[in-house]
Amino acid sequence: MKPTLPIILALMLLSLIAYTQEENGTIPSTHSNIKVDTANNYYIQIGKTIYPEIIKKPSYTLQQMIGNPTGTEKGILFDFQDSTMKGILYFGLIPYGDSKHPMPVYRTGTPIKRGKALVDFDKFRGTYDMIGWEKEEKGTLGYRVRTVTGRILYDGIVSFAGKGPFTIDHTIWEGPLVNMLTAEGATISFKTNHAINCKVLVGNKTFESPKGTEHEVLLSGLKPDTEYTYTVIYGDNEQSYAFRTAPRKGSRNAFTFSYASDSRTGTGGGERSFFGVNAYIMKKIMALNMQQKTRFMQFSGDLISGYRLHEEEARLEYVNWKHAIQPFAHYMPVVATMGNHEALVRAFQQPADSVNQKKFYLDKFPYATSSAEAIFGQEFVNPSNGPKSEDGSSYDPDLTKIDFPSYKENVFYYTYDNVAMVVLNSNYWFAPRGSEAVGGNTHAYIMDNQLLWLKSVLKKLESDKRIDHIFITLHTPFFPNGGHVGDDMWYNGNNQIRPTVAGQKVKKGILQRRDDLLDLLVNKTKKVCAILTGDEHNYCRTKVGPETTIYPADYKENKIKLSRTIWQINNGAAGAPYYGQQQTPWSNQVAGFTTQNALVLFNVKGKVINVQVLNPDTLEEVDSFKLVKE
Repeated sequence: MKPTLPIILALMLLSLIAYTQEENGTIPSTHSNIKVDTANNYYIQIGKTIYPEIIKKPSYTLQQMIGNPTGTEKGILFDFQDSTMKGILYFGLIPYGDSKHPMPVYRTGTPIKRGKALVDFDKFRGTYDMIGWEKEEKGTLGYRVRTVTGRILYDGIVSFAGKGPFTIDHTIWEGPLVNMLTAEGATISFKTNHAINCKVLVGNKTFESPKGTEHEVLLSGLKPDTEYTYTVIYGDNEQSYAFRTAPRKGSRNAFTFSYASDSRTGTGGGERSFFGVNAYIMKKIMALNMQQKTRFMQFSGDLISGYRLHEEEARLEYVNWKHAIQPFAHYMPVVATMGNHEALVRAFQQPADSVNQKKFYLDKFPYATSSAEAIFGQEFVNPSNGPKSEDGSSYDPDLTKIDFPSYKENVFYYTYDNVAMVVLNSNYWFAPRGSEAVGGNTHAYIMDNQLLWLKSVLKKLESDKRIDHIFITLHTPFFPNGGHVGDDMWYNGNNQIRPTVAGQKVKKGILQRRDDLLDLLVNKTKKVCAILTGDEHNYCRTKVGPETTIYPADYKENKIKLSRTIWQINNGAAGAPYYGQQQTPWSNQVAGFTTQNALVLFNVKGKVINVQVLNPDTLEEVDSFKLVKE
């Protein structure tokens, strides 16, 4: 039943109260069989079987890796707040102004003993003072934290002042990054080590950021399709970069944008395994973006390895990802969205001596502050034009409470010239298979409110004469080809897979919901030209149309007929361990399959889009074709 206006108003009025209730430990009504013991610990009880929540300390945290740096007579002392920690701290100066993409030039290293390491600035005097810090009495240090086994944990930045003794200066330790590009401006985001007021200068305009450590500065009133230099002023320090505003919508100027996903930790050690991130391939991808003069990159999920129990571990992985792209993202937006590895979870398991070692993983609650969606929204700057949540849906068990995570900044759409990108979250409120007794959304399922929002957005974009091409992006393929044939929107043809809410399975199965989406994208629109997916760690393109076999042989539910052809372009080849091709009913519609690393480049010129796929590691061409809406 669709909620009436009084119910909707009540939801709005009670939302603040509901979030407060959630903060105080109320178990969301959407879950079943979760209880709280007298020590305020959560556990799952199914029949007589008890599954306590797994409680353990985080391995490393972001705050720990920042290292609590303090100035000394000789340099900078880092304290990683763990007396058992051993390893090496590599360090070098960052020569701002010497390169378009400033990065530290590591000079040497010093041991981390009992969780502490001293950077001796005598290593940077004379011949090795390539930034003139002795004369200016200030500079910026880049450092890298590595364990005794060779695992890289973090790349950090800290600015300093003095010649000895030294002090810690105002530092931008993350960013500046270009976000939410428009024809009139952009949002510049960055984080500082101290709570200060900052300014961003663009042309003859000054934009101020209030006192704080997390800064999002909206730039406005600029000219379309124009390159601007911007300068961030923080204390007595400044950094300058540039960005280009978007063309006016419908200008139909030639431009290039790119697509990739799945950059979580790879194999091979070194920067391929950079605490949650394949930083090696991400840097290669970003350098290729610069070489190809791309205007923006869409990156749809599995940025990190994730599945973390602790917020600070997840934040460390996210920061490692942002630091990998940062030298290039000073200039162009990278629009990041969620996949299943962005999961931040509560995990439950029987004690180790139990015969049954079944585990349950649930999206972490309270949802307003601790869910995977909440942390992702805090770490990235995306549009907030998506749906609110799944609250108020037909399966919402309690209309007076907030019982689902927010869609804010993880479901949205944006436009660039004559292209629209609609971002879906196919891992919203995610609980891996086997959690049906407790509740959660299965991998790849688009829930009802998100589907309704998609329908309204497509209707709006379809009627906008300035938009020629609509792309839909989500992490999971409609038609998997290698690595996820057993799930995604196929599950080996098993339509029984579906979310469980408050102990009840929702009405439609995964294949029926896939068909709802296909009907919208293929039959109800003419502008949708491609679905951009990941999850499978390979590149390929699949023709989706009347000639594509999309059902198992014994499928008994209603079937849809596709009226035209679009492409599913899968590129999960940004560094995660590869998956080979598998046989599927639609294998004869698949082209270009490769397990090589890949970046998909869309060269848009009015009504025409030519696609080129390049390997960022070798620069060889992987695939090329003309994207045609048939």
